[in-house]
Amino acid sequence: MSSSCDNADCLAWAARDESGFLSPYKFSRRALGSDDVSIRITHCGVCYADLIWARNGHGDSKYPLVPGHEIVGIVKDVGSNVRRFKVGDHIGVGTYVNSCRDCEYCNDGDEVYCDKGIAFTFNAVDADGTITKGGYSSYIVVHDRYCFSIPDEYPLASAAPLLCAGITVYAPMVRHKMNLHPGKSLGVIGLGGLGHMAVKFGKAFGLNVTVFSTSLSKKEESLSLLGADRFVLSSDQEQMKALDKSFDFIIDTASGDHPFDPYMALLKTAGVLVLVGFPSEVKFNPASLNLGMKTVSGSIAGGTKVTQEMLDFCAAHKVYPKIEVIPIEYANEALERLIKRDVKYRFVIDIEKSLK
Repeated sequence: MSSSCDNADCLAWAARDESGFLSPYKFSRRALGSDDVSIRITHCGVCYADLIWARNGHGDSKYPLVPGHEIVGIVKDVGSNVRRFKVGDHIGVGTYVNSCRDCEYCNDGDEVYCDKGIAFTFNAVDADGTITKGGYSSYIVVHDRYCFSIPDEYPLASAAPLLCAGITVYAPMVRHKMNLHPGKSLGVIGLGGLGHMAVKFGKAFGLNVTVFSTSLSKKEESLSLLGADRFVLSSDQEQMKALDKSFDFIIDTASGDHPFDPYMALLKTAGVLVLVGFPSEVKFNPASLNLGMKTVSGSIAGGTKVTQEMLDFCAAHKVYPKIEVIPIEYANEALERLIKRDVKYRFVIDIEKSLK
């Protein structure tokens, strides 16, 4: 056995091939650098991206693959140059762990759009040439720039989904100033991990929130559990027609293929539709866009600046995702349930208690 294997002190669960089946795995993290933070992981959210790359959905998976990019934990050590964090602090890591740090987007704290590309938290090539491994593991070493302070009063398990699902909807919502227009109307398409956070942020911003879903079963939870103002079955053409030109904003979290013209018709003049899902195509009539001076906007996660802002906002306004906490041994079942959309609304792995 090589010396590197002898020093393999990071416990994890990893996929070894395209089956995506996760099982125990040990490996070595890089040594702590002067700008790094070493984090004892307490919880990690389960994202659909974990499933995609575990099963080589994009054809670029590098095995063994350790998923997980909604990471929270406690600082166990810091490099000599690190001033933002100290041992014992609550801390988070999201979808990326490196960027060029020199382009206009990095300089603006919008690193997720780095000109030269970001290094994702797992399955990417890091600056030292190693392959990044994610949060289904006992600890991680990350440059302090890509770490986030989690307010002490905010539960760590609840913070995990904010670092992908939460920021993916929060960032475009504040970019389009939805937080500055209480009383305006927001439509949310889809009610999964992202959609339920869009509802929560919309209500926290004082918006009038309507949920659109193809599943009538989502009505009760939309209204009573999440506090939406209205539920619309999107397949009901009469319900849809009745809401013609009535929305200031629509955020579309659905990744399944669906028509866009019916939703474009719901926007007021100068209304905005933000797409954060990834359907196989986006198709609408130009008149749907041009005649109402409407905007269609795309977005992915968020840079370091807006991510920290979101975490502080959630703590201040007591915005918590709905989570189902699971042990690491349940990870394979959780991924299967994710395919069936059988989760309300985000799995969070209790790494600290179950990964031994």
